[in-house]
Amino acid sequence: MKINFNLHNTVYSCDTSKPIEISIPVMFNSEQPNTYNVDKATANAYEAGDFIGDTRRGGGCNFEEYRIIPHCNGTHTECVGHISLERISVNEILKESFFLSKLITVTPEKATDTIDNYSPDKNENDLIVTRKLLQEKLEETKTHFPDALVIRTLPNDDSKRSRNYMENLPPFFSLEAMEYIRSLNVQHLLIDIPSVDRTFDEGKLSTHHIYWGVEQGSHEVSKKKHSLKTITEMIYVPEKITDGDYLLNIQIPDFVADAAPSRICLFRLMKQG
Repeated sequence: MKINFNLHNTVYSCDTSKPIEISIPVMFNSEQPNTYNVDKATANAYEAGDFIGDTRRGGGCNFEEYRIIPHCNGTHTECVGHISLERISVNEILKESFFLSKLITVTPEKATDTIDNYSPDKNENDLIVTRKLLQEKLEETKTHFPDALVIRTLPNDDSKRSRNYMENLPPFFSLEAMEYIRSLNVQHLLIDIPSVDRTFDEGKLSTHHIYWGVEQGSHEVSKKKHSLKTITEMIYVPEKITDGDYLLNIQIPDFVADAAPSRICLFRLMKQG
């Protein structure tokens, strides 16, 4: 289906029959990305008495039980409930599913070679996405910044689909970089690494706090008035997809949880007139 829509007095069109998937499918019991060395996402046939939910074992249908840790087993979308005492759910936050987005590509820098900061302090081996890197890609952005920002990091290869991030710790965002993202009023941030924060950060989640506007060190978030922004982590954007503007579609199951596995698609845009 081809659709036309008007945004900020500009008319766009796109073909919804040609999605570009940038999420990593959950391959239960198979290869999948992993962080913190948690158990893999698994699927097992349900068994009760004479019933077995597996047609390969004589059952009349397939009837499986799934086990997954969304934050660690693959592409997932999370909300401010990730850091709050209040149990705020991503299905309450994500009411819309289509957003104008911008895709950019950056090469994280050695943290000690930059003036950007982090909390806790930077380590010699840290790689970070800095404010300067983002500004270089986004300085020409028009007055109305898209609702969503998709960031691909280099190097970029297919191993991101099944990488164990404990073997080589991934890059993360500096405090200044996240302050810059917040200044752009980004509502949906999508990244191809496991977290915007350092893997081992003493539990501070400093850049999560900046993005969601929560005081550092605090977990106090109002149940009635809180950030409606989302972060999607562990996407994979193949090299053949060029930087630029896209229509973004975020799909999640109706989980009452701070995060849920997600399917993410981009659609190429054409300006009309």
